[in-house]
Amino acid sequence: MPQLPHTFKRIRMNLARSKAFPLGSARHGYEFVAPLRPDGHIDAELWHKHRDRCRVRRFWGEDEEIGRLVHKPGGKEHARWVFDYDQTAETDDEAGYRFGAHAFEPGEYVSIRDEDGELHTFQVVTVEAVG
Repeated sequence: MPQLPHTFKRIRMNLARSKAFPLGSARHGYEFVAPLRPDGHIDAELWHKHRDRCRVRRFWGEDEEIGRLVHKPGGKEHARWVFDYDQTAETDDEAGYRFGAHAFEPGEYVSIRDEDGELHTFQVVTVEAVG
């Protein structure tokens, strides 16, 4: 399998503080691979060329799911990023809130709407080169 361009990063996000987790949680979150522009935003053009390699791992305590980062048309930003765990289902599993507008850099916060429609906030913990 050919090597990915150097702009592809492995991004880890842990659950931020919430009522259920007042200190946040390193046992709940996501790790995904995406191409990032120098400003930390997802590069949709590079994603399109290598979309099969843009994977996500959702870890939630003992539960884990593997899926893909998908860019879909429509929505408030005219496009939306989702984590899709079942390509046969027509509904989005989990949608990133304004992912296109966020810089994925350590310390930044990002929200994701889960399959039940609940919005959770995560903190970007690491952004590392894929390789």
